[in-house]
Amino acid sequence: MSGHSKWSTIKRKKGAADAKRGKIFSKLNKEIMVAARIGGSDPSGNTRLRAAIAAAKAENMPKENIDRAIKKGAGELEGANAFEEVFYEGYGPSGVALLVESLTDNKNRTVSEVRHLFSKYGGSMGEAGCVAWMFDKKGVIAFSRDAVSEDELLEAALEAGAEDLQAGESEYEVITDLASFEKVKNALEEQGFKWEVAEIQMHPKTTIRLEEEKSAQQLLKLMEMLEDLDDVQHVFANFDIPDSLLEALG
Repeated sequence: MSGHSKWSTIKRKKGAADAKRGKIFSKLNKEIMVAARIGGSDPSGNTRLRAAIAAAKAENMPKENIDRAIKKGAGELEGANAFEEVFYEGYGPSGVALLVESLTDNKNRTVSEVRHLFSKYGGSMGEAGCVAWMFDKKGVIAFSRDAVSEDELLEAALEAGAEDLQAGESEYEVITDLASFEKVKNALEEQGFKWEVAEIQMHPKTTIRLEEEKSAQQLLKLMEMLEDLDDVQHVFANFDIPDSLLEALG
């Protein structure tokens, strides 16, 4: 199981999302605009837009903000910037692979900021493609182990069309392909399963176990600072940190 969902859950529980609500809305707004620009304004035929809208609703983004972003991306309203999707790749402490997803209107600014943080926190940027092959784009729906039965969740998930269920120390991750993500999520919700994280992720094929506190702390600081950049939407990594250490550092 990847560390991304566990780290997302801990940040949500600690209220980090609420503390940065304005920045989160800005990132969601960009994602909705780009999704609508690339795939059209109709969510029923645009998987990426549906996922972006679901993420915005999960953060209590007002409906009028969502509608305005869709119209801007589709060219129905003025004011949409020509954001470009760019991925930056590299390695963090202990050789952990990092994939940085950005939406930017100034690639020179963004790559400079990303490279600076990699260097500052014990990582190194690499060439395009150096770590992307280690990840697959998947839908990931995470549930607390304390709240669900593994057998019941597995049966319901597979019946709804999920690919797999992966068990971690404190969470189960239901893995789906992109087309089935919302169908599976909705089916599980209807059966009473309450998820903690539900999002499209670059999901690692393998993970690197970090049990040394200093390396884990340095890696999470690097991820936090990268995620805090205005141009960065998400940071994905193939770390696996024990829950006790992750919560202590969180």
